[in-house]
This record gives sequence, structure tokens and C-alpha cells, in this order.
Amino acid sequence: MDKFRMIFQFLQSNQESFMNGICGIMALASAQMYSAFDFNCPCLPSYNLAYGLGILFVPPLVLFLLGFVMNNNVSVLAEEWKRPTGLRQKDPAVLRYMFCSMAQRAMIAPAVWISVTLLDGKCFMCAFSTSVPVEKLGNGSYTGLSEKEMRRILARIPCKEIYNGQELVAREVAVRYLRCISQALGWSFVLLMTVLAFLVRALRPCFTQAAFLKSKYWSHYIDIERKLFDETCTEHAKTFAKVCIQQFFEAMNMHMGLGHTHSPEAAPSEVGEEKEKLLGITDQGTMNKLLKSWHKCKPPLCLHQEGLQNGNGWVEENQHRNHISLPKREIVTYYSKV
Repeated sequence: MDKFRMIFQFLQSNQESFMNGICGIMALASAQMYSAFDFNCPCLPSYNLAYGLGILFVPPLVLFLLGFVMNNNVSVLAEEWKRPTGLRQKDPAVLRYMFCSMAQRAMIAPAVWISVTLLDGKCFMCAFSTSVPVEKLGNGSYTGLSEKEMRRILARIPCKEIYNGQELVAREVAVRYLRCISQALGWSFVLLMTVLAFLVRALRPCFTQAAFLKSKYWSHYIDIERKLFDETCTEHAKTFAKVCIQQFFEAMNMHMGLGHTHSPEAAPSEVGEEKEKLLGITDQGTMNKLLKSWHKCKPPLCLHQEGLQNGNGWVEENQHRNHISLPKREIVTYYSKV
């Protein structure tokens, strides 16, 4: 159990590496899913296009949504986007950075699926079998077929067992033609995704370095703040439950007249440590008000420190002149109104 706890804590502390690993696993899973998928083209003019394009684009959409679902930062982004402003302003650049980071990771598995599908060529051949140029690849002098009958014959090209149009166009020629186009589109898609990934990962910080660093810092801050708040609430809940249970047993002991059994008294250091963990919140109403205030009005991003000095022992005047903060009395007054 301790090993699993250590692994979970390691994954929490290295969330970015963890999410990159999840995206890699999803990419490999998408390729494995396609190889295990039983592809059966209907070989009907009215259904080939819908079936082929559906296999090409519907699974990537599902994988894209799963990439968002498996990302823990989705709830953080939604909470930051919908929260009331209060004493802390919202920065759209930070929200955009968080959304773009999640979208980039979520697009890996869909891109792998589309690339593998196009390079394989079965979906493309099923979807566009009725678009084979018979005049160029087949027997142009073959007559006696209506447009509807010709489309019905061409729709059977993906199905080797039931294809009966060798006199119209050789199946091997049509398959090579469609697979060649599909693979060309597949490699073009891979090249496009590679170039876009290079531009996003390498060139974007070079042009907007200051804005990029600011957005990256505050997105990390929002994530870490939420984790620390959850950990603090968990620790407070454990201490609150422990003290509540102890008081319940002591009260029942006195009520039932079991005064002859004396529980060992806690050391003053332990009592002081428990009071410190409770942080002065000792009843349900106060805790509910605290949680409501945290949701409606998070504290301002301003640390009040007296005599802030740098390494040389002097205070920069420009920092204090440009530093805007609310006095503690105003903050307390604001929270009392929430």
C-alpha cells in the first residue's frame, strides 16, 4: 500500500510528465485499436462514403474528448473560468495557455489515428471507391451500363469477394490508385502536424517570451494552489474528525457513568498541534462560510511583508511605488460581506 501511495505522490508531483505519458499511451492505444479493428466496408454506393469518413473522423473525436477527460487540469480551468472575480482578477492569457496546453496533448492520439488510417488506405478506399476515374484507369469503350449501375459496381471495389467489374476496371489498378492517394494524404498530414508542433513548441516562446513565462507561471500557480488547498482541507477534516470523535467518546463516558475508566490525557504538545491544524475553524458553520468565501472571493495575489529587502539590505522604491495591494482591514471587511 505504501508503494502505491509513493507512486501516486510521484505522479502528482510530476503531473506534466505524467500527462505526457498518458498521451503517449493513448497514442499507442489508438494505433493498436486500429490494428485490432475489424474493418468491414458495406460496399454500397449509399453507405461507403459515410462509413469510411465515419471511421476516419469519429474515433479521433472520441480520443480527443478522452484526452480532455483524463486531464486533471480541465476542472481547474473550468473553476478558474467560472469563479467570481472577487479580490483576484482573471487573466485571459492564463486561461488560454491552460486550454492550449491541454488541447496539444489531447490532439496526439487523434493525430496518430488519422495518420495510421490514411497510411493504411482502407477507409479512404471504401469512402471514395465510387470516384475512381474509369475513363483513365478502366475500359472507356465499355458500354451498356447506366450511371447507377456503374456506381454500384465501383462501390464493390473494397470487397474482393463480390467484385464483378473486371471488364469495367481492374480491381488491382483501382486499389493501387486509391491507396496511393490515401498514403500521400497521410504523409502530408504527418508533415503538417510535425511542422505545427515545431512552430508551437519552439517558435512561440521566442516571439512572446515575457507573456509566455507569465502565463506558464500563473497556470502552474493555479494548479499548485488548488492542490495545497485540497491538502489543507483534508488535513483539517482529519483533525476535526479526530477531535469530534474524542469529544464524543468522552461525553458518552461521562453520560454512562463510566468514571472509573480514565483515558490517558493527551500531552500539551499534541493538543497544541491539533489546535494548530484546526486553524481556528472549530464548527460546521464557520467551515461552510470559509469554503463559500474561497469559492466566491479568493484572496488577492499579494503577500504582505513588512520591511521587504533584497540581498543588499535596501528596499527598491519602484517596487513599493508600483505595488498595489489592499490593506488587511479592507480584505477582512470584504470577506465579512461575502
